Amino acid sequence: MGDAVRFEGDGLARCPWGAEPALYREYHDREWGRPIRGDDALFERISLEAFQSGLSWLVILRKREAFRAAFDGFRIAAVAEYTEADAERLLADEGIVRNRAKIAATIANAKAARELDGGLTDLVWSFAPERRERPKRIADVAAVTPESTALSKALKRHGFRFVGPTTAYAMMQAVGMVDDHLADCHVPASP
Repeated sequence: MGDAVRFEGDGLARCPWGAEPALYREYHDREWGRPIRGDDALFERISLEAFQSGLSWLVILRKREAFRAAFDGFRIAAVAEYTEADAERLLADEGIVRNRAKIAATIANAKAARELDGGLTDLVWSFAPERRERPKRIADVAAVTPESTALSKALKRHGFRFVGPTTAYAMMQAVGMVDDHLADCHVPASP
């Protein structure tokens, strides 16, 4: 993969993880690192990052539409009402990652998100660090930061599961709380 940007057939410089395959390239160019707000949108990202734990992100991207269908578009209000019958339905759904603990965590996280004073967006974005320069190499990108550790602890305090500091940081990157596109990447910096 390398440590610096890669140039593919279209001549654009991309972060090395976002160059191939085409599904990664599309996600890298159009979504990753773009600011996302909205409780349901953030709940989806937290949920998918939890399902990704121990797996390739490519697996999750390939199954994302099936996840959305299975979890009612990740609408917090809907998922928070899931019962044991819904959990069993999800365990039988071959379109998603069928992990009992992760499914239970997603349902519990919806219930926790529903109970938040001020909502999930306010809580999550309150941990956004100051903007910094983009990293020059992949080796310069952190896996955990003080902010992701603090966010993880805050989410756990509110009853969230599968939200460790590394998962929290991956979500922070995905939703644009931090901009970890490499300095020479063609994707414009977020405002």
